Parts: sequence; structure tokens; C-alpha cells
Amino acid sequence: MSKRDELIEKYAADIKDKFGEVADLDLLTKVTIGLGPAIYNLDASKVSGGDQKEKDTVKNNYLIKKLGMTESADMMPAIDSVLEKYGSSNKNKHRAVVYYMLCKHFKKAAAYNK
Repeated sequence: MSKRDELIEKYAADIKDKFGEVADLDLLTKVTIGLGPAIYNLDASKVSGGDQKEKDTVKNNYLIKKLGMTESADMMPAIDSVLEKYGSSNKNKHRAVVYYMLCKHFKKAAAYNK
């Protein structure tokens, strides 16, 4: 099994454990691939929920640039909600999981069908 496949399995387990959902493995794989080599970098593969700059990066680089959304007032509450559900005491919030959950929340899976 490849390192990426192992990470996708870990992400799917996190989605089940932390969010109580069964991951759509096709979408999770596309989100993970979309992150490129960042998933292998310990720092880049995580999202710091307590860092406003980090949350702004998620909003600007993922929601607006990648998913093609227009900036709106519901973006930051959605990011905060996903991070809170992931667990405020959990230091290992995987970027792929956060992005996957935001993609599902905003119903933007079609952004990965290009």
C-alpha cells in the first residue's frame, strides 16, 4: 500500500471517529491528491485551529481559490464549526480532513470533477 493510501485510510478513520460519518473515499482521495506533497509535510499537513492566519489561509486558498466560491459571511463560521467538531484539544487536525468536510458542507464536490 502506498504512503498516500495509508494517509487516506487514516483520514477516513478520523472522519468516522471525529465526525461520525463514513467518508466518501472517492472525494477524500481527490481532496488528498489536490493537496499534493503538502500531505507528507508534518507542518503543512495540519491545520492549526487556534491561528486566525491559518483559518484565513483555509478560506482564501481553499474555499475561494480551489472551490471557486465568492467570499461570504458564512465561510469563517463553517471553518470554525469543522475545527470545533474535529476537537479543540486535538492538535492533529489533518488538512485533508478539514478540506473534505468543508467541501461537503458547501456541497462543492463538483470542483473536483474538472
